Amino acid sequence: MPDDDVHYDPFAYATHEDPYPIYQRLRDEAPAYYNPHLDFWALSRYDDVRGALLDHETFCSGQGFVLEDITAIALPMVLGMDPPDHTRVRATINRALTPRRVAALEEPIRRLARALLDRFAPAGRGDVIADFGAELPLWVIAELLRVPEADRVMLRAWADEMVHRDDKLKGLPPRSAEAGRQLGAYFQEMLRHRSAEERDDLLGLLLAAEQRGELSHLEIIGFCFLLIIAGNETTTKLIGNMVYQLSLHPDQRRRLLQDPALIPNAVEEVLRYESSTHLMARTLTRDVRLHGQTMEKGKKVALILAAANRDGRYWTDPEVFDVGRDTSGHLAFGLGIHHCLGASLARLEATVALQELLGRIPDFEVEPHGLERVHSGNVRGFSKVPITFTPAG
Repeated sequence: MPDDDVHYDPFAYATHEDPYPIYQRLRDEAPAYYNPHLDFWALSRYDDVRGALLDHETFCSGQGFVLEDITAIALPMVLGMDPPDHTRVRATINRALTPRRVAALEEPIRRLARALLDRFAPAGRGDVIADFGAELPLWVIAELLRVPEADRVMLRAWADEMVHRDDKLKGLPPRSAEAGRQLGAYFQEMLRHRSAEERDDLLGLLLAAEQRGELSHLEIIGFCFLLIIAGNETTTKLIGNMVYQLSLHPDQRRRLLQDPALIPNAVEEVLRYESSTHLMARTLTRDVRLHGQTMEKGKKVALILAAANRDGRYWTDPEVFDVGRDTSGHLAFGLGIHHCLGASLARLEATVALQELLGRIPDFEVEPHGLERVHSGNVRGFSKVPITFTPAG
């Protein structure tokens, strides 16, 4: 078995504070790591994680894409499907969520980013999450799904509660399960009212696909669920992580102010250096022998994307945050058949957000005593990122 001195618990709050020293030890000492208490394996080296992402037949998603049991809120989501269902559902969603539809959102996103900045920029202080980062992606998802404005705060509260995990507990806290049930019931009711309408929007296209027999009703609800969790939560955390890292690395922020053309690449470097999604889970369909260990058929495996993205076996100076680095190859959005459906949308939102923040409040500084982390088994980021800056009218 792996080195007993190495201990990795993705549900421990101490891990959430700074997982990177643990990731280093996993890569160096226990690249095929087994946690007997929580009963899962973990892969942390770049080549191993990349290989597992590409081998969907051995490392399957159909038995869960997180380590914990989420049966209480389970819905058929493309992220948790194997072929042929995955192939069918993803092809249908791709036809609805086209590059043209995503590109058309740039100007509305930019207008909203500027309007949000108008609210707190004159004060010289604010919270990047509450005042900006939580609002922007939620608005985008809500617009795609045509969620009434009056319901959006409620949906965000349910989404926040769903990803929360208690310290060192592998499982859904009761309030997380309840939030998931409420969210599922909300989308069920929303679709009931939408099913009779004809609209050339995302939901209208998916409902038309249901009528053609390409999707089931539950699969549409699952997609709505996935958009709110993966499309909203992870992008919110990405925006907070960008601001935090640029506050820690003022030399890199100066580079962006001097050369704004680097901003899209800076987003990619944040995705590599401080991804909001730290791991995805898979289930083994056969025994796999790796690094002298036998990972048994039926066991869960954590593919630690964030550890792979700092593996010195692949990256040069991986612990250096460099907005000019060649980031091609990072695994923040996964790889293979489960490469993130919303990657282009997340990139667009983060790029616009950073452009507008640097353009309006370029000297922002994070107040470290006010930082508050999210506690989740696979998402890392902040629920509060207070900043101060020179007031901007």
